[in-house]
Parts: sequence; C-alpha cells; structure tokens
Amino acid sequence: MTRRRFIADRWTTTTATLTGDQAAHLARVLRAEPGQIYDVVANGFLHRAEIASVSEDEVVFTLHEELEAAAALPLHLLLAVFKFDHMEWAIEKATELGVGRITPVFARRTEKHLSQAAPKRAERWRRIALEAAKQSRRTGIPEIADPVLLKIALEQEQSPVRILLSETEQATTLTAALTTSAMSAVSVALAIGPEGGWAPEEMALFSQHVWQPVTLGPRILRAETAAIAAIAITASHFT
Repeated sequence: MTRRRFIADRWTTTTATLTGDQAAHLARVLRAEPGQIYDVVANGFLHRAEIASVSEDEVVFTLHEELEAAAALPLHLLLAVFKFDHMEWAIEKATELGVGRITPVFARRTEKHLSQAAPKRAERWRRIALEAAKQSRRTGIPEIADPVLLKIALEQEQSPVRILLSETEQATTLTAALTTSAMSAVSVALAIGPEGGWAPEEMALFSQHVWQPVTLGPRILRAETAAIAAIAITASHFT
C-alpha cells in the first residue's frame, strides 16, 4: 500500500513537524499514533518518517532514510490573471504536472476588478498549490509569486528559453520551438495570456525581451486549457 505523504511545516536535520490543518487532520481524522510510518517531505527531500508525538496542534516525526523522488520541472509559468475559479483550476493542475514556479501577471486585458482583488488571492493560490502538491505526491510546492505587472515580470525573467503563447502566431508551433532548444540543460519560461489575448503593446514588449511566439494549433483555447496543454507539451521535451 502506498504511504500517505505530507509536506513538513518545520524541520531540522533529524525531525519534521506538521502544524495547523495538517496536524489536525492527522490527529482527528487519521487518528495517528506514535510509531506510525508516513512519507514526509522536509526541506525539499522525501523521507520515510516515524511519528514521535501527536497533538491537534503539532505532529512531530523522526526522519529516517531519504527516498528517491522526481524533481520539479524547471518550468516557470507566467500566468495572466483571469477569472479566479478558472485560474485556481489552472494553478492546481499546473502543480500536479510538476511546474516549478508560477507568477501571476497583470495584463492589459486583465479585468480591472480581478487586478484589484488578485493580491489578496495569493495566499489562497499557495494553499491550493500545497494541497495539489500533496495529492500528486510531489516533493516540493511550486513557488507562487505575488502578482506583478507584466513589464516587471519580463524584466526579471532569466530563463534562457522564453516562449509566448500567441493567438496571432500561425506558423511556429510550441513543439517546433522546443525542438530547436537545448532542452536537456535549460529552464523554460512559458507565458499564458488573459481572456482576449495579449495587447499589441504587450506583444512588442515580449519581442523586446526576446520571447518566441508560438501556437498550439488552429483552435481558440481558454486560458486554463492553453496553460495545461502547453505544460504537458513542454514537460515531454525535458530530458
């Protein structure tokens, strides 16, 4: 039977501790007891771990041997802010697919009320990523940045491969762009636009920062659908 996996809130070299909702779930729902064995991620490493003490506020594990686990994809997703319920779904699925980092960005066509509310949503997005990481048995939680203006995100981007999903691009496919890149040794940044697509001045800004526009094909996809399709295609090119 596959052991349940938890992501520690605190850790030392020999122990890991769960607090808050995770501790309460173990104590109340799973009725955990000292001596039981679980898989616990501490400081990005997966361990076999034995419960040392249990309370509804805190569960302490003794860490045993480190276990083999897959690393996160070296993929940075720049995700224009769009309808929150759809965006939350995209963050959840991107986490399950192994994305390493997600930056929500304010685009020209992001609806005003979404832009105003987005900063307060960041912690909720991080909680969604945490739960998705546990469900998919990841060893780490993707970094969810605070929302930023597109201009700032592009100025800060350091990934050598930068790919922009564009409704105006008809010739170069995502697969073709990835095939021409040295995927075995690089990180990739992938930008997904808002409903309505990127504005002309944003396309110029992407060009200025050397982003490659690509297409996913002839169909017009919702932002969350495009994000998941693009992540899956990109993941298949890492070696």
